Amino acid sequence: MSERTDVHADMLPALRARLERESLTCIVQRGDKVLTSTQRGIRPLLEWIAQGEDLRGGSAADKIVGKAAALLYARMGVREVYAGTLSESGLAALRAHGIRAEYSVLTERIVNRAGTGMCPMEETVLAIDDPELAYGALTETARRLRNKN
Repeated sequence: MSERTDVHADMLPALRARLERESLTCIVQRGDKVLTSTQRGIRPLLEWIAQGEDLRGGSAADKIVGKAAALLYARMGVREVYAGTLSESGLAALRAHGIRAEYSVLTERIVNRAGTGMCPMEETVLAIDDPELAYGALTETARRLRNKN
């Protein structure tokens, strides 16, 4: 499925192809700057934000995008996102922040890695719609989960 709200849609097919070809978890491009990762979850997005990467107006492709990742992409200022799997709440968050979305699979929700319930990052942002507040809450949840393991 695709929502066409932006005439600059030429980046997503190339990013999607590279995501799949190189077995990446996410890739973001703005002009000549390209950031890639094979890390799972939202960790690369949190790191890129913390490092001050300027990705405003860029394009992203990601294996899995839920509301947490969608709000981080909004915080980063990207203009379009391709998701292999996109949750309904992720799609709503992207739409709410004017980000064009394409996806292969739309799912009700993102589950945790054990498959026993909702992803903890998704739980963190259930009642959050502001990208800046989401970034702070997700950073804290990631820290807490790292210290737990």
